[in-house]
Amino acid sequence: MSDSDAAAPLLEIDHLTVHFPGGRSGFWGQERLVVHAVDNVSLAVMPGETLGLVGESGSGKSTIGRAILRQLPTTQGRIRFRGEDITKVTGEPLRNLRRHMQMVFQDPYASLNPRQRVIDIISEPLIVHGLARHRKDTAAKVADLLQRVGMPADAASRYPHAFSGGQRQRIGIARALALSPEFIVADEPVSALDVSIRAQVVNLLMDLQRDCGLTYLFIAHDLATVRHISRRIAILYAGKLMELADRDAIYERPRHPYTEALLSAIPIPDPVAQRNRRRLVNDGEPPDPLHPLPGCRYQSRCPYATAQCRSVEPPLEQKAPGQWAACWNR
Repeated sequence: MSDSDAAAPLLEIDHLTVHFPGGRSGFWGQERLVVHAVDNVSLAVMPGETLGLVGESGSGKSTIGRAILRQLPTTQGRIRFRGEDITKVTGEPLRNLRRHMQMVFQDPYASLNPRQRVIDIISEPLIVHGLARHRKDTAAKVADLLQRVGMPADAASRYPHAFSGGQRQRIGIARALALSPEFIVADEPVSALDVSIRAQVVNLLMDLQRDCGLTYLFIAHDLATVRHISRRIAILYAGKLMELADRDAIYERPRHPYTEALLSAIPIPDPVAQRNRRRLVNDGEPPDPLHPLPGCRYQSRCPYATAQCRSVEPPLEQKAPGQWAACWNR
């Protein structure tokens, strides 16, 4: 591999836009409504890195992840994987692509078939993609995957209900690893777990990245968790990219008011410091995804909003080396 190949992004999304039908309005239903889930988002993920994608519920994080994996159609924009445009790929090329791109879901119980034993759950991708003919041919592979994610070998013969939430998520990770993918979308993989278990699963993901050379898009709403695993962090709000920077720059020198608000909401163990810290509270109403206002999407909740913010959308500009933000006042 040449130096230029090594420096090329594994995944690129260029001006990605995803809209959904929102029904009709008006007396005769003459107006077609559109839900603006994601608007004009551009990101690149380098081989072997973890890009954290952070935002509150409804910001479009999971929509981006599902669009990348071609589980949702795109309205505009391009998605490239290893330099190849996969935006409209279908059929057998899409089937082959999914061997290289997998997903770890938020709810480990809902994502596992309760009627299948663990060996069947993990074996299924191998059989579907023609890498094994029968379940018995995959026993050794399943045992290795279970060991890799910290599960005992006898787990293969049991059903999902027999495990705790953290163990079920480990099984889900093992299933995602079955095809030896290069890229994994981790869609809030620890948000449904007990706090005591989250660190274990995050550490497991980091160990697997080191051992298997994985690349992650790590979706979350918890900035504290994202800081531990991510090298770069993208901040999403109402379908728009607000800020993108290295994790240290995000936490130490945020350039967007929304990033400041997210950081100020992270609790501090010291009661005195927590009481005296400066808080930036998200007052106001969030934007309506059916009727987004002109200008900045964050204008209705931003304490620094000006007339320019309410009329002209700020571009995502470089504010410091390696740090981009979409704000007129920073």
